Amino acid sequence: MALAAELLEILACPKDKGPLLYFADEQSLYNPRLQMRYGITDDIPVMLIDKAETVDADEHTRLLAKAEADGVSPTFTE
Repeated sequence: MALAAELLEILACPKDKGPLLYFADEQSLYNPRLQMRYGITDDIPVMLIDKAETVDADEHTRLLAKAEADGVSPTFTE
C-alpha cells in the first residue's frame, strides 16, 4: 500500500530536515543529500536516524536515476 499524500507532504529527514524521495515499490524514503535511506515497515515510515541505511555511490546513482525515470518528486519543496 502506498503512503498517503497528506503524510508525504510533511515527511522530512530527521537529520537535516530536508525533503525525501519516496520509492513506493522499494518501500523506502531516500535523502539524496546525505545518501541515507529510511525503510517503511507495515506502511509506517521508520524515521529513526540510527535505523537509516547509508548507501554507497553506486546505489545513490541508481536511486537518482530511478527517481528521474519514474518521475519521483521530493516530499515537499524547500
